[in-house]
Order: sequence, then structure tokens, then C-alpha cells
Amino acid sequence: VQLVESGGGLVQAGGSLRLSCAASGFTSDDYAIGWFRQAPGKERELVAGISSFRGITNYADSVKGRFTISRDNAKSMVYLQMNSLKPEDTAVYYCRARRGSAEYWGQGTQVTVSS
Repeated sequence: VQLVESGGGLVQAGGSLRLSCAASGFTSDDYAIGWFRQAPGKERELVAGISSFRGITNYADSVKGRFTISRDNAKSMVYLQMNSLKPEDTAVYYCRARRGSAEYWGQGTQVTVSS
């Protein structure tokens, strides 16, 4: 079972990045997927989530209108499109898959937004 994030990097404020989360070793379309982030000295927080099957989405207030989560179950991929990035979006971003008590995390990808 593995979740691998990619797509992080350094971007200027106002720029965009698309993060990818590749799932393997389990039937990821049965799982709700969330993107979380953790900045230095802060708790990990949910940024965006997408349900299994129906693909219902939810977002933290801080990213609404700027970030979009999507999934491609045929490819076992989940994406986070991040637009209008701000320095406060700087963090390590993680994806998590959850179904009932089963939960898997990726290793994270660093996003740094310069002002």
C-alpha cells in the first residue's frame, strides 16, 4: 500500500502548482482522499477532501476559490490544483486515503511560496 505525492516546489506568490497523489496497492476509488498540509510549528490541517464514488468535495475556508481537488479513479490519482498561491500556503502537503478505520498517508511534498 502506497501513496506518493509529487508536484511540490518553489513558486512566487500568485502562481500555481498542481499536486498529484498516486495510489497503489489498494482500491483507492473506495476511499475518501484528503489533502492536508503542515507548516513549521503548526498542526496538520485538512486543506481539501473528496469522497469516494460520488466525488463530493470540501475545502478549508482559507483555500476556497483558489484550490481544486479532483480524482481520476481509472488512474488511481488524486490532484490538488492550487492557484493564486500565497506565502501562507507554504507547508508540506500530504495526501491521505481513508475508509472506515483504514487510513494511509503519503510522505509529503514541500510547497514553498515566496513573496
